[in-house]
Amino acid sequence: AVLAFEPHPREYFAPQEAPARLMRLRDKAEMLETAGVSMLRVLRFGAALSAWDGVTFIERILDFALGAKQVVIGAGFRYGHDRGGDVTLLRAEGVRRGFGVDELPPQDLGGERVSSTRVRTALAAGRLDEARALLGRDYRISGRVIEGTRLGRRLGFPTANIRLHRRASPVAGIFATRVSGAGPERLPAVASVGTRPTVGGVEMILEVHLFDFDGELYGRRLAVDFIARLRDEVHYPDLATMTAQMHRDASQARQLLGTRG
Repeated sequence: AVLAFEPHPREYFAPQEAPARLMRLRDKAEMLETAGVSMLRVLRFGAALSAWDGVTFIERILDFALGAKQVVIGAGFRYGHDRGGDVTLLRAEGVRRGFGVDELPPQDLGGERVSSTRVRTALAAGRLDEARALLGRDYRISGRVIEGTRLGRRLGFPTANIRLHRRASPVAGIFATRVSGAGPERLPAVASVGTRPTVGGVEMILEVHLFDFDGELYGRRLAVDFIARLRDEVHYPDLATMTAQMHRDASQARQLLGTRG
């Protein structure tokens, strides 16, 4: 069983300063199920929960609601009002209430601790190989394809548009990607994560152009794996200049992915 909070406490207390989410709750639930977790319990984090001290949290959630027999936490995990609860309190209450406590040691890679902050830093810098090593997989964004303006189709680059549903995105720019959900196999693609400044866009959105694909994707749920970062998003003076660069991006992505075109 896994216990999670929604939203993340930092999103609740300082939404404009909260770190970019690495994945949506739905994606997290699916990956946990794939990993063999049979139960996911999500606590709605708000004023009431944030006011509980460490003992109250243990009593009401771990003991009464979940009936925990063994609690596993990461190194340095804190909980309760003002993060007043720690592993010492958890172990003392565990002795009194009849559950054990395991504190997992930090995981290191290349002499540095593996953490979500390190993953975000690698993604923001476009170091996808490092992010892949830290995650043990390609970084992925998934979502349902929405109706767009069809500008890409008119320019010869039809795209599947996916809303990010994030306050901030951990990645931005142009990428070589592989996409699941459009067919029986992962398909090569070039993708953009940005606001589309050349056409006056404001919302951060993921746009994916699947190579050599002819089909309808509206309403489908796609999973986009980020393989390599090509460049930053740029504001172009006109659509012709932007389209010429899109051709260069597609050619570079095909080369990186080993796809002819």
